[in-house]
Amino acid sequence: MKVGLLVCDHVREHHLDVAGDYDQHFRDLFAGHPEVEIIVYDVIGGEMPAGPSECDAWITTGSRHSVNDDLPWIRDLEDFVREVAKAEVPFVGICFGHQLLAKALGGSVGRSNRGWGVGNMDVVTPEGSFRVMNLHQDQVEALPEGAEVLGWNEHCPVSVMGVGTKMIGIQGHPEMPGEYTERILEERRGELIPEETAAAGLSSLSEGPDTERLADWIVGFLAHSEPRDVHI
Repeated sequence: MKVGLLVCDHVREHHLDVAGDYDQHFRDLFAGHPEVEIIVYDVIGGEMPAGPSECDAWITTGSRHSVNDDLPWIRDLEDFVREVAKAEVPFVGICFGHQLLAKALGGSVGRSNRGWGVGNMDVVTPEGSFRVMNLHQDQVEALPEGAEVLGWNEHCPVSVMGVGTKMIGIQGHPEMPGEYTERILEERRGELIPEETAAAGLSSLSEGPDTERLADWIVGFLAHSEPRDVHI
């Protein structure tokens, strides 16, 4: 299964020693799934796919940018997401990609009045719950037409959403290594991220995320495109 990875940012050079760039994070996430072949598109660098059928499925990464930033590559990616939706090709949006999916299809995204969501957080689903890394300020405020909430918590009411049977968005970062999260929180604590919030996020890292479960769920979805039937 060829999965096009739409890369919307890059790990800063002084953090590459932790776990490599974003594409490596996703390769490591799917290391237990040899059927997944990652095809990288440097979208932030201007590299866009020729069309939705170029890969069997698509994943959009996180980004330090907001989907509301007026940047040409973001607008081009919105257009591509709409093409993917029209072509009914499986799609998974991660963090920024989750928010972009909502905005591209008519929903809205904004800065959360609950502040930063950081660290390892629980997400509730109809079948139970899972833990996933988080690092975000913006959140989905209004769902696009045809979407439904599949996972939530007090900090982020739209933690996972499904749009039709071919597209899902995940606000957290299933691919993000704990060591990388720790490095970012330490670097930004007391400056970009309030001290108390960063400290709580760092404390949450003592319990690992449900990485393998999430990887299995994502691959199951991409293979079967039925978010309601592939349980986390």
